[in-house]
Amino acid sequence: MRLYEKVEAVTQIPWYYLAAIDQYERNIRLVRRDLPKPDGTLGIYFRPEVWAGPANPNPFEENPAIIQFFNGIGVDGNGDGKASLKDDEDKLYAIANYLLSYGIDHDNIKIGLWNYYKRDRTVGSIAIYAKLYRHFGRLDLDKRVFPVPLRSNHSYRSTWGDKRGWGGRRIHEGTDIFAGYGVPVRATCYGVVEIKGWNKFGGWRIGIRDINNTYHYFAHLSGFAKDIQVGQIVEPGMVIGGVGSSGYGPPGTSGKFPPHLHYGMYKDNGKTEWSFDPYPHLARWKQIERIEMRRK
Repeated sequence: MRLYEKVEAVTQIPWYYLAAIDQYERNIRLVRRDLPKPDGTLGIYFRPEVWAGPANPNPFEENPAIIQFFNGIGVDGNGDGKASLKDDEDKLYAIANYLLSYGIDHDNIKIGLWNYYKRDRTVGSIAIYAKLYRHFGRLDLDKRVFPVPLRSNHSYRSTWGDKRGWGGRRIHEGTDIFAGYGVPVRATCYGVVEIKGWNKFGGWRIGIRDINNTYHYFAHLSGFAKDIQVGQIVEPGMVIGGVGSSGYGPPGTSGKFPPHLHYGMYKDNGKTEWSFDPYPHLARWKQIERIEMRRK
């Protein structure tokens, strides 16, 4: 946080955008095989040819003047006379300096991000992270909770990957949590609501993206919590709807299966998004929440 705020003071690029870019880069490096894993305080990564300049014969150049001559992105952020890929302050200042060429307001920063990443999903994710960091004013937003109250009568097992037939052959991309109709459904994380509405498979559903670039999908709801909207910030434990049996048809279809919550998790790696088994995460969150309840 001190590093983000230091670079903000120099460049006027809001710290929460710097934190969001850093977090996005860290996220994709942890799930991509073509990128090195983070090894410093920051997660931001520059390919050497981008840092030093695409035509630079020395991809590991650290002389700021030579890098500038070859149109590289690298800069000297800490005043030591070198623009080093091994220096966190240099790297953070480099991305801030790049955005500064577009402007310091929200719209121009988004334009700069699109020109850098060339991907709408990436720009949207970074904007979501920035929104969360700005709203809460801190970086620690990793708390998770179980999707339904622990004291509710519910049951679940690992059903990810099971075959599904309605609407064509497909696999089950989530875990079904069976509970009574109307049992509260809670946000599992700090995040922003990306979608809300009807889906012919999932019925009334809500999708929330967190700062780890994980998309949390809640389906077959009986309805939505009052006033919840797309773009809204949610916190762990916040009620977003109720358990239902909606779906498998046009808007309003329900009752084709017992009431339950379909809970899915998806990961984005900067190129594509895929589902993964939420069951181990659900079991861990439930255990942690039980421990916290005992302490209270």
